[in-house]
Amino acid sequence: MLLSFCAVLPLSAQYDAQLSQYWAMPAYYNPAAAGSTTKLNLRAATRQQWIGMPGAPKTFLIMGDMPFTLFKQRHGVGLQISTEKIGLYSNTALGLQYSFKVKLFGGELGLGLQIGFLNQVFDGEGVYIPESDFHTQTDDAIPTTSVEGMAFDLGTGIYYTHKYFYAGISAMHLTSPTITFDDKYETFIVPSYYFIAGGNIPFKNALYQLQPSMLVKTTFQTTTVEFGATLKYHNFVWGGISYRVKDALIFCVGGEWKNIVLGYAYDYSLTDIVKATSGSHEVFVGYSMKLEFGKKNKNKHKSIRIL
Repeated sequence: MLLSFCAVLPLSAQYDAQLSQYWAMPAYYNPAAAGSTTKLNLRAATRQQWIGMPGAPKTFLIMGDMPFTLFKQRHGVGLQISTEKIGLYSNTALGLQYSFKVKLFGGELGLGLQIGFLNQVFDGEGVYIPESDFHTQTDDAIPTTSVEGMAFDLGTGIYYTHKYFYAGISAMHLTSPTITFDDKYETFIVPSYYFIAGGNIPFKNALYQLQPSMLVKTTFQTTTVEFGATLKYHNFVWGGISYRVKDALIFCVGGEWKNIVLGYAYDYSLTDIVKATSGSHEVFVGYSMKLEFGKKNKNKHKSIRIL
């Protein structure tokens, strides 16, 4: 695979991973979502995109968030670490999140900030240049060894939650991070903007809930829109379908048991890329624990035998 650098003009790139189950991990795209529940939430996810295609993205993500109260004011904090291997690039991102919470119209509005670092490695030893009269075997614009760089990153967002719906907008990579490799090569990450929304529609039969959702991603050069819905039974199992416009049809299943949640998604491509891949697979697992900060619970403890 040949991935070239430009020695004069930097190479721009979109950095964030594709997640089909974005509704289960909204803080990945919006720092204001951190601490939006009353629980400590831990999530881990992995995505294998375009199975069978050499150099296709492989993503791993771990993240956690929780609310806290200070001076009678609600806040939220979060931490996320992600890695992605795509072609000859290996990307790592670390983000620290803070969200300030305000009660509004029967719900809660979060104002969030994320600071962090982006690290990128380019495996120059993996570059393959065909031998022919039309190719030059040495090019100063292409590294021949492994090179690495790091940059500061910044994002912000607002996120509103209500009993029956949620919605948020965010702007990530606002600093347009520029990653420099060996003072000779560089890439820069373009700012990305997100709109995420969803709902919780109860039925007369209280055992069922319909949960629609949508995500819009744009750099104002490229835009992706996806929407769908899951049907949840007895707060225990769910199944759903989503559509990523002009890209893929997504099927998902999952379930919750006590404090543990597990979800799986399969993407079936609707473009010509389907000729080269059997699809994409994504799995996430999570653990949630309710936090009790009230004085009445200060000295209460469960038996260690039932923790």
